[in-house]
Amino acid sequence: MRLFEHTNFDFVGNRHKAYILSAVLMIASLISLVVRGVEVGIDFQGGMSFVIETDQPIPVGDVRSELADQIGIESEVKTYGQDAILIRTAAEGDITEVQEQILQTIQTAFPDSNPTVAGTDIVGPRFAEDLERGAVYSVIGSLLVIFVYILIRFEWRFGFASVAALFHDVLITLGLFSMFYGIMPFSLQIDQTIIAAFLTLIGYGINDTVVIFDRIREYMNMLKTEPFPIMVNRAINSTLSRTIVTGGTTLLSVIVLFIFGGEVLRGFAFALAVGIVVGTYSSVFVAPPILIELREREAKRAVTSRR
Repeated sequence: MRLFEHTNFDFVGNRHKAYILSAVLMIASLISLVVRGVEVGIDFQGGMSFVIETDQPIPVGDVRSELADQIGIESEVKTYGQDAILIRTAAEGDITEVQEQILQTIQTAFPDSNPTVAGTDIVGPRFAEDLERGAVYSVIGSLLVIFVYILIRFEWRFGFASVAALFHDVLITLGLFSMFYGIMPFSLQIDQTIIAAFLTLIGYGINDTVVIFDRIREYMNMLKTEPFPIMVNRAINSTLSRTIVTGGTTLLSVIVLFIFGGEVLRGFAFALAVGIVVGTYSSVFVAPPILIELREREAKRAVTSRR
């Protein structure tokens, strides 16, 4: 299906406007990350998690409030299946005592719920540090591997432009998590699930970028006398249908997941939705323009050196 068969939008001519938009978003993200930071789940700070089954559904917001008011435990509470809730807390102490406090609080606040513990888990501080370190290494490692792949398939300028666009996507998505945690009506904690979403976005973003770069390389062999910026703009327009259809259909699937996936998957779906939008934007307005700037700088240096 080709929705944009013969387009001639001036993407390259408007790249400086895109630079401004990207710079504003990245600066805002950096400021938020420095000032507010991110909300870290127990995967990366240590803590306990409990799956509590009840005879009838109970509001997770009320459970969170009761735990904070009655026993002073700040918790992440999510629906878990039909008649169960997932409680994650960074509370310290014996897990059995914390479990009993949670059960008594729920039983007192909701007398007909008859809560029982279906499962428990505990993450120690040292293990949490290892998980956090591994998450950072996995993101950085994926960017390095992608750079090497693009370097082998194309050249270093393509690789640099690709990694710069992916860094742009990850930074803005992470920045939005920092800006909106505590504001959105669902959890935006950074845990292993969210790291998986970021890695998914890196793979999705590079796939979109490679399609455009492949067309640019094809035109470089076919249209050798055409100015490079015009060639890049032609490549973006020729792949625009694929870019929009792929991004649009994927985004629709993620929106369905966000709406019907339950509280546990809302943060994951939010990360995917934001990343798809930002990644599609960067594959058109960030990666190709960076490639143009690199080639133009190299051409200027070559002219200067011949003088």
